[in-house]
Amino acid sequence: MQGSTLALGFGLGVGSSDVNLSRGSGWHCHCHSKNSERTQFSSKQDSTWQSNSSKCLLRKDLPRNLHTLLNGRVISKFPARRRIFIVHSTMKNNKSTMNRTIEDELENLAVLTVDPSLASHKAHFQYRYTKYLQQKQTIEKYEGSLEDFSQGYLKFGFNREGNKIVYREWAPAAKEAQLIGDFNAWNGLGHRMERDQFGVWTVYIPDKDGNPAIPHGSKVKFRMKVANGTWIDRIPAWIRYATVDPSNFGAAYDGVYWDPPPSKRYEFKYPRLPKPEAPRIYEAHVGMSGIEPRVTSYVEFAENVLPRIKANNYNTVQLMAVAEHSYYGSFGYHVTNIFAPSSRSGTPEDLKFLIDKAHSLGLRVLMDMVHSHASNNVTDGLNGYDIGQTAEESYFHTGERGYHKLWDSRLFNYGNWEVQRFLLSNLRWWLEEFQFDGFRFDGVTSMLYHHHGINVGFTGNYREYFGKATDVDSIVYLMLANSLIRNIYPDATVIAEDVSGMPTLGRPISEGGLGFDYRLAMAIPDKWIEYLKHKLDEQWSMKEIVLTLTNRRYTEKCVAYAESHDQSIVGDKTIAFSLMDKEMYSAMSCLQSPSPVVDRGIALHKMIHFITMALGGEGYLNFMGNEFGHPEWIDFPREGNGWSYEKCRRQWNLVDADHLRYKFMNNFDKAMNELDEKFHFLASSKQIVSSANEEEKVIVFERGDIVFVFNFHPESTYSGYKIGCDMPGKYRVALDSDALEFGGYGRVRHDVDHFTSPEGVPGKPETNFNGRPNSFKILMPPRTCLVYFKVPETSHLTGDSTSSMVGKPVLA
Repeated sequence: MQGSTLALGFGLGVGSSDVNLSRGSGWHCHCHSKNSERTQFSSKQDSTWQSNSSKCLLRKDLPRNLHTLLNGRVISKFPARRRIFIVHSTMKNNKSTMNRTIEDELENLAVLTVDPSLASHKAHFQYRYTKYLQQKQTIEKYEGSLEDFSQGYLKFGFNREGNKIVYREWAPAAKEAQLIGDFNAWNGLGHRMERDQFGVWTVYIPDKDGNPAIPHGSKVKFRMKVANGTWIDRIPAWIRYATVDPSNFGAAYDGVYWDPPPSKRYEFKYPRLPKPEAPRIYEAHVGMSGIEPRVTSYVEFAENVLPRIKANNYNTVQLMAVAEHSYYGSFGYHVTNIFAPSSRSGTPEDLKFLIDKAHSLGLRVLMDMVHSHASNNVTDGLNGYDIGQTAEESYFHTGERGYHKLWDSRLFNYGNWEVQRFLLSNLRWWLEEFQFDGFRFDGVTSMLYHHHGINVGFTGNYREYFGKATDVDSIVYLMLANSLIRNIYPDATVIAEDVSGMPTLGRPISEGGLGFDYRLAMAIPDKWIEYLKHKLDEQWSMKEIVLTLTNRRYTEKCVAYAESHDQSIVGDKTIAFSLMDKEMYSAMSCLQSPSPVVDRGIALHKMIHFITMALGGEGYLNFMGNEFGHPEWIDFPREGNGWSYEKCRRQWNLVDADHLRYKFMNNFDKAMNELDEKFHFLASSKQIVSSANEEEKVIVFERGDIVFVFNFHPESTYSGYKIGCDMPGKYRVALDSDALEFGGYGRVRHDVDHFTSPEGVPGKPETNFNGRPNSFKILMPPRTCLVYFKVPETSHLTGDSTSSMVGKPVLA
């Protein structure tokens, strides 16, 4: 989920030597020229001149809410004339050594070595990395460690302490507070809360007759008195479960005290799985995963959908809409209760069952994590705690900065101490309590920039990424988040949804990066939409397709996808529906010859998804149902459609029907994933495009040790077509989209040996064929993709023994 921003380039640009990191506070830094011998730091507290050639170590003021005043905690005064790499004034015997270490880190950030053109923005990287170190060390000083800091759920919300329940809530703007609920007949006079100096309210509820005074599953709320004397009720911010009365249309959610007895707690039975070489991700929405027009449960998804995902050879499930969101039609992106699994699909224990079931099948589970914004709901969302106080006392920024005008939602104040505790603890909660294997961070572009990517077109010029538009507080939060995730669970997979292409997003924090494993390659689906909507087949540019698929930053991994949930929502169409439209209702039967529209549609559906997977990144993602060409679009129940669930489900009956052609696309999706399982091409750094022929409409490339050939021409068959390769030897078909089991015509034989011929003079690449030292010849039908593997010299494959290799690559 992003704004209207388009990614126009992920390549290496050249930035300016001018740096302006001001965030409206009046602080500026200017590197006057590359030959400047000194850099001026202007500050309200002092002025310092540092002799160095264009080495601008920004000496800005430290944000008061982080370093001078932490919600009332006086941390330290900013010392005059302190060089930026000195992080703490409390270091003693090891102070000099520590300072030298930090100085060396700042001076030799590895991201500047990987991409030397970033050097003109060295000051920016030093500044943000220093802020990260400062905040991390401040947390360690006052909270023990980042890991301790991230266990806020053991202090806030509801917890057991001995023979009582203790409830704590951070609400510094409240004048009085009470705990109310079923347990006290919604009368809080007997459960008044006490405030400490930091705005944390606490109440202890002793057990009754040896049992918790608040029964498991009973409703609770936080009642507070605001400045004008009014009492208002809110769902506890750290609530672990929230429900709504389904019989009362439009009713607000209630917080639920969730502490099941041991006999009703789900105990995980299966261990987590090792991190895969490359993720093959199945993006899924539990609620709309059933065939019936209703909300599907966690248990139903676990029993009915997970086996399908496993059968299609995916290794990772990415779950959308996990955290509670009162508006179902938000697709889970307007979160109201960040620690609570959505009650529409069941209980927290049911979700744990789903994740454990996935692990038992060999599937890792990622959570779609929404920390980029929050629902603006007042009665049942976090926004209800914003009662006109300052940003220091709120989860959100105040004024326009705290509101996303396109999403109609609230924006977190990432520089606030308690907000950091809240969000970091949320990450740890889902990792440890539910055993998720990582996250896909939603809306990262909105977090990275003060403009949130709204009406901004990114061209790849580095000044767009490293200047006053950059939200450094948010970047520091993301660095802290990724650092925490790695410390808690080193095998976690963390993906960023960033449309801007910010450099270093996918580099380790120790190098000066933000620490994500992957970014989503969001320009790819836009290109396919452009081609399907606005270009005839003859107008498709092979070179433009290759450029779009390969245009990603060196050493920063991407997850490629042809379509996700974004391309399926109401107002748009799936790729299959764009290709075949109304004929999907009447011409998908195998009992009749395919129409030209269906024939073209199925062929291109396979090719588009496969070339995206093979050339577009180091991971692959598919949204639920698109593997078999799910028709139509997604439309959640809303007033405009009469609150219908008709388009908010998955029609598995289409792919299960043996007489319908949907099975062919599903079979090919299964074979694509199996090909990677056996040849590991996604994880290979070897990616060589040897041909992108515009006239013939053919693309040839190598990924890992296999050769891919795509013929996008709508009519031309090429017999004896020569393709280049690296290693000499004997090649055979590993995958063929024209095979009968994929809805093709079976025009390519799979029992044929293709022997290579040397090309050019050894050691002289310019004499090779398309830059490759060897070649072999193949038959290439129209709208077909083929994959060839080199048969090992010890192979005993002969005759028809490889005829089953279509969809099932075999290595002897």
